[in-house]
Amino acid sequence: MRVAVDAMGGDYAPAEPVKGVLAAKEQLGKDDKIVLIGDEAILRQHLSGHEGWESFIEIEHAPDVVGMDEAPVEALRQKPNSSLARMAELAATGKVDAIVSAGNTGACVAACQMRLRRLHGVHRPGIAIIIPTFHGPVVLCDVGANVNCRPQHLHQYAIMSSEYLRCICGKDHARVGLLSIGEEDAKGNTLVKETRELMKGDTSIRFIGNVEGRDIFRGTCDVVVCEGFVGNVCLKLMEGLAEGLFKSMFQEMARTRPDLTAEFQSAIKSVKERFDFNEYGGAPLLGVNGICIICHGASSHRAIVNAIRVARESVNAKINDRIIDRIQQWQGSLHA
Repeated sequence: MRVAVDAMGGDYAPAEPVKGVLAAKEQLGKDDKIVLIGDEAILRQHLSGHEGWESFIEIEHAPDVVGMDEAPVEALRQKPNSSLARMAELAATGKVDAIVSAGNTGACVAACQMRLRRLHGVHRPGIAIIIPTFHGPVVLCDVGANVNCRPQHLHQYAIMSSEYLRCICGKDHARVGLLSIGEEDAKGNTLVKETRELMKGDTSIRFIGNVEGRDIFRGTCDVVVCEGFVGNVCLKLMEGLAEGLFKSMFQEMARTRPDLTAEFQSAIKSVKERFDFNEYGGAPLLGVNGICIICHGASSHRAIVNAIRVARESVNAKINDRIIDRIQQWQGSLHA
């Protein structure tokens, strides 16, 4: 298996992606390779001093970088030799089996849609993020790939996310919730109401109806679907809230019980690591004709290691074949 990693993408590139690729050696099979994409001279500098990297790492030269703040499509057109563009090209031509990037999310989505295209029957790809909760992992889709959704898009997010949860987390018969402003059928905008009626008619998914944002952490459901604008706001709110809560608890403990600060810090660190996005690596772009794992811009080397693991698991589980089968079954039921 060959996995391509965008070495120039992310807030801490290329140091953290390179470090992650080196650390990923332990999980690779003897015939597995990682293709590190970026400026070759810079990458060789970061790899120098690490013996044996040539046995499992190949370098694909890509001198340009798409910045995190650049307009995705325009940047890709102006920088055909960027690491993101080259990564998508390698996947499209079958030279790699999966791709991983912590770079510009919009550009990564655009590159995959332009080069890999969509799976047969899929209307719009969606980014599916795994949210760790006390009741187990919950998949939220979409968190930013598509902000102009139609009911059939959200319905397909439910199908694809359910299959992803089954393949990666071993969760069968996932309970699917539709994110709304209330549990009642009358709540929600036109998109939510029309999506709810569509999903109620699909007996292949375990649809439980509307869910609210707080239900994500209550063990109410295993998959939550929404359009990308709402999903991205929801994701960033959760990240900021978690960061603020942990920081506030540390400060308050240091102020009121300095004698217990060390023990408290150890306990909180353990909890924080349990809910750290780095442990889940990245989010798959479901619905494209390939395996693409999109990492957080602030990903550490540990996140890159786990993203490579998820990419390999997705390839081995043939997640795209499962998605195509499920969508074809649904489409077939409409004409039965």
